[in-house]
Amino acid sequence: MTTNPRARARSFDAAAALYAASRPGYPGGLFDAVEELTGRPLAGARVADVGAGTGIATGSLHARGARVVAVEPGDGMAAELRRAHPGIPLVRGDGDRLPLATDAFDLLTYAQAWHWTDPARSVPEARRVLRPGGALAIWWNDIDASVGWVADQGARIRALFDATDEGVAFRTLPQGLDSGFRTRTVAWSRRVPLDDHLANLASHSAFLLLGEPGTSAFLREERARLAPLFPDGTVEEPYVVSLHVAVV
Repeated sequence: MTTNPRARARSFDAAAALYAASRPGYPGGLFDAVEELTGRPLAGARVADVGAGTGIATGSLHARGARVVAVEPGDGMAAELRRAHPGIPLVRGDGDRLPLATDAFDLLTYAQAWHWTDPARSVPEARRVLRPGGALAIWWNDIDASVGWVADQGARIRALFDATDEGVAFRTLPQGLDSGFRTRTVAWSRRVPLDDHLANLASHSAFLLLGEPGTSAFLREERARLAPLFPDGTVEEPYVVSLHVAVV
């Protein structure tokens, strides 16, 4: 499946409630690693969470004491963020055109969002809004394909979309930042009802663009395959977060 990344990004707006309800959060160890790699606590830090979506990372940053501002372009996603986090400032925009003051932030975070930007625009924008010595943090949270049932499911998804690496092939880190990136990985898991696991799949852009008939057919077959593996109806989803931090 080959689709313009911008079209994929826009697909989330129509399914913002599903995204908010079914997507996983992030483990505390991720934010510990952000503090380690940036060399400062999140408490009191001025942070912009760019491509904030429904506020999954935004809320966690706020809970750690960051003075966080959410940046989100989509109407549906922004509405869910406002509903979930009414006290957190939200501005409308994206990483290519940050509606933020120059030299104003200690940290910019892109949770599952950097690959929707144009680095030729987003890197200069990051440099502009970060104070000297500020940091750019980019991370992706991926289900762990080293686990057998996850690998099998991934193969079925790739076959459905005729893809070799659906969902990650267009991810790249920006080049040319002075310090380069330091990386940490954080393994974690969550236990969810089978229905929630399937809803999580349905919230991904490839399925949103596939449409309801094709998605429903795939999920019915997937339910039949997974039910014997998880007879109590609870799926343990294993994840690995890949965190990349550069001081700008």
